[in-house]
Amino acid sequence: MFLFSVLLFFVLACVGAWLVLFPAGRDVVTQSMSAIGRRIGQGLRGGYRQGAQQAAHAGRSAGGGLMRALHFLRRRYLLVLSAAVLLTVPPMLALVLSGRNMLGGFDSDSHAINDQIADLLKGEQLAAPAPLPPLVFTTAEVTLVRPMLDSANRNWQLLDPVFAQRLLLVFKIMKENHGYDMAILEGYRSPERQNALAAAGPAVTNAKAFQSYHQFGLAADCAFLRDGKLLISERDPWAMRGYRLYGEAAESVGLHWGGRWTMMDFGHTELRVAGTVRK
Repeated sequence: MFLFSVLLFFVLACVGAWLVLFPAGRDVVTQSMSAIGRRIGQGLRGGYRQGAQQAAHAGRSAGGGLMRALHFLRRRYLLVLSAAVLLTVPPMLALVLSGRNMLGGFDSDSHAINDQIADLLKGEQLAAPAPLPPLVFTTAEVTLVRPMLDSANRNWQLLDPVFAQRLLLVFKIMKENHGYDMAILEGYRSPERQNALAAAGPAVTNAKAFQSYHQFGLAADCAFLRDGKLLISERDPWAMRGYRLYGEAAESVGLHWGGRWTMMDFGHTELRVAGTVRK
């Protein structure tokens, strides 16, 4: 139905542009309609047979008018096409852009939070864990998976307070309920770093500056700690079980989990606020 509406609008716009821009086109249509009206009137007054003859003649006249119109369009097709583009492109662009804005509803923090989690969020303010030694983030195993992690920001104070409390609650759930210790790999990300990561290719990120919630302190990438070492792996069964539990815990406190994306990012969570990021 949408495509039919767009096609109908395009056809009407082309016809309207032809009538508005070209007097000859208006003359053709006026003459054709007048001829049809006269022939029909004469047919009604002259009886069935005469009316049929006149109607046939009127049809031939209308056909001749249509042929003249088509001939005119062939001679002036560039002007007609230009007018059609001018009339259709701005509405189509507005339609496309408005369609993208409709994703704002998807950006909203729409995950349901159960009563128990809501009570926890209203309770005590959870404290951020002590920062890990920088060497933890620069081992060969970690660098192989996240080569630019040494320059990442892991300061909890730069995160949005609401997001930080929800993420800390996720860490608490993972530790107390499932036995997983977690660490933040990267939280706030500057626009310059975001562009640098985007320049590294889609395997790193598709988002440029201000297209990511990291720029607003509303996103973080996290991983597991096992035996004092970071484990960032999708092949390790223990880690994959942890990612699944992590996603469930994140969604239970109203966060969005990157593991549900087409290009899955199992360690990523974000608090979506409508109108924050650029589309």
